[in-house]
Amino acid sequence: MENWTVRRVTPEDTGRMRALRLEMLADSPLAFLETLAQAAARPHESYRHRTRQSSSGPDTAQFVADPVDGPLIGHAGGTVLPDDPHCTVVFAVYLTPAYRGGKVLAQLVDAVADWSLASGRDELMLEVVVGNDRAVRAYEKLGFTDTGVRLPHPTVPTLTELQMRRRI
Repeated sequence: MENWTVRRVTPEDTGRMRALRLEMLADSPLAFLETLAQAAARPHESYRHRTRQSSSGPDTAQFVADPVDGPLIGHAGGTVLPDDPHCTVVFAVYLTPAYRGGKVLAQLVDAVADWSLASGRDELMLEVVVGNDRAVRAYEKLGFTDTGVRLPHPTVPTLTELQMRRRI
């Protein structure tokens, strides 16, 4: 039985979102654009502002896996790709280790996809660090394909990211 729901964030989630963000960065530092130290130093109001902005509207959204009781267990965001108004960039995907390999990832990506379609965008795009084969396989199972595009990692110059896309 599933003991969580996947839903869009609300302003009331700010404290739990901050806790999840710090967990994300401690667990998977290469997957995100800020360091744990930077995130920990950001004031609570910064988290509140970001959560409020992502709680409504067609340009940026964040979705969480919220258990019946306890901390958030997963996150996926979506935002408009500036150069391609028909595409949503999926960002900051994370699952608490105990929930990896199950249904949570698909539910989070589906929530982003549903929001993307409702916002008039029919394609999803994401980037994965080359060598993170587990993530690549998980996204392939969800219908993403490697586009062949390789990009430098935005914060670690020695790493490369691969781009994956999926039509909705």
